[in-house]
Amino acid sequence: MKVYVTRKVHFSSAHRIYNPNWSDEKNQAVFGGCSNPYWHGHNYVLEVTLVGEPNPDTGYVFDLKKLKDLLEEKILSKVDHKNLNLEVDFMQGVIPTTENFAIQIWNQIKPCIEGAQLYSIRLYETERNFVEYRGEE
Repeated sequence: MKVYVTRKVHFSSAHRIYNPNWSDEKNQAVFGGCSNPYWHGHNYVLEVTLVGEPNPDTGYVFDLKKLKDLLEEKILSKVDHKNLNLEVDFMQGVIPTTENFAIQIWNQIKPCIEGAQLYSIRLYETERNFVEYRGEE
């Protein structure tokens, strides 16, 4: 019997999507306004879903208070009101698309999950644009 549990958090971050190996003109042509050298930002919504069997002693797949604390320590404290290109250690050298950002979030929290399995990272950049990452399958 598998049960999926999800924690949702919100944060705001700035970034510039650009490839440093390209000219400003090519970055502008490929990424448009997202390549603005003066940055732009989003109010992100992050959903982290774990899967497992409820523990017979607690009824939990994973204690959501522990997941909340983990997300605060590993993600929110590093990204909220920060510049992804300049201030976030795990985003250094990574083009900060929402796709890459979701993968890096996965990499930060996966080693910390015990007793359940990390199932997915769903990261909303806007109400209409989001990515979902489920690890390497």
